[in-house]
Amino acid sequence: MKQPKDLEFVALTKRYGNTVAVDEIGYHFEAGTYACLLGPSGCGKSSTLRMIAGHESVSDGAILLGGRDISYLPPAKRGTAMMFQNYALFPHMSVLENVAFSLKMKAVDAAERRARAGEMLELVDLTTLQDRLPDQLSGGQQQRVALARALITKPQVLLLDEPLSALDPFLRIRMRAELKRLQRELGITFIHVTHGQDEALALADEIVVMNHAKIEQAGKTRDVFDAPRTAFVAKFLGSYNVLALPEGKLAVRSDAMALGPAENAKLQGRIINIEYQGTHVALTAVVPGDQEVTAILSDKDFFGAPKNVGEAIGLNWDGRAAHALSA
Repeated sequence: MKQPKDLEFVALTKRYGNTVAVDEIGYHFEAGTYACLLGPSGCGKSSTLRMIAGHESVSDGAILLGGRDISYLPPAKRGTAMMFQNYALFPHMSVLENVAFSLKMKAVDAAERRARAGEMLELVDLTTLQDRLPDQLSGGQQQRVALARALITKPQVLLLDEPLSALDPFLRIRMRAELKRLQRELGITFIHVTHGQDEALALADEIVVMNHAKIEQAGKTRDVFDAPRTAFVAKFLGSYNVLALPEGKLAVRSDAMALGPAENAKLQGRIINIEYQGTHVALTAVVPGDQEVTAILSDKDFFGAPKNVGEAIGLNWDGRAAHALSA
C-alpha cells in the first residue's frame, strides 16, 4: 500500500432540496487512523461516507486527501475504495474473479490480475476458496471477499458502510478483530460508519459522533468516552447517566455508581428494575425529578448485599467519574 495521507472535511455540506443532511462539518483525520462515524439513523453519517467515496455530490465545502481537493473527482480517481453494507458481490463470478474485477475494468492483463487477486485473498485468508461462488460462502467469508475486492485498488482510504450489521453477534466480534488487524497491517485510513456504540469503541482510534447533520463531538476514542461534552453524546455512548441537578447537567458513569443508605447520599432513589447480566447486574432506580438512573454493579457486589425492586437506596459516585455537560 502507498504511504497513507490525512483526510480532512472543510465546511462539508450536503443538501437534498431543502433538507440539510450534512451541515458544514469540519474535521481532520490523522493518516493511517481507524475512525468511526457514529450516530443514530438520519444523522448524516452515511451521506458523509458517500460524499468521500464520490457516490454523492458535495453541495458545499471540500474533502481534502493529502491536501488535494477530491470533492469533484470521479470515484476511481480519488484514492478511496468503498465496501458496501450488502457486499455487492457478483453471484456468477468466482471469489477470485470478484476480487480481480476492478483490475479487469482497468484492462490489467489476466496474469497480473490473478497474481494481485491471489495476494489479496491470502491477506484475508481465503486462498483455498478462490474458485467458489459467493453463495457457497458464509456471511463472514463473503465479507472478506468484499474487503479484498476493495483493497486490491490500493486505496489511501477504505470506506466501510456498516459492514458488520448483517452478521450474527459471535461473528461480528470475530470480524471486528479481523478489520482491526487488516487496518494495522496495511497502515491505511479506515472510515467506518456504524450506529453501534460497542462496535465504534472496540475498533476506532478516533470517533466522530454525529447528530442532526452536525458533529456533536469528535476526537480520540478514549477522550470522547471519558469526557462527553453534551447530554446527547453521554446518552448515545450508553455508559452514562445524565442528571439534571441544581448545579446543572451532569454525566455520571453507570459503573461508577455506588449504592448505600438513602440518608446522606448524593441522590436518594427507589429501585424499579434489577437485571442480571452474567458478569454484572444493572440496577435502575428513579430519583427526584422523575429521572431514571442505572448503576452497574459486579455480581459479587450485588449478591453480597442484595437489593429488591421497590427498596429505597442512596446513590453516590466519585467526582472523577462525573462530567459537567454544556448542553
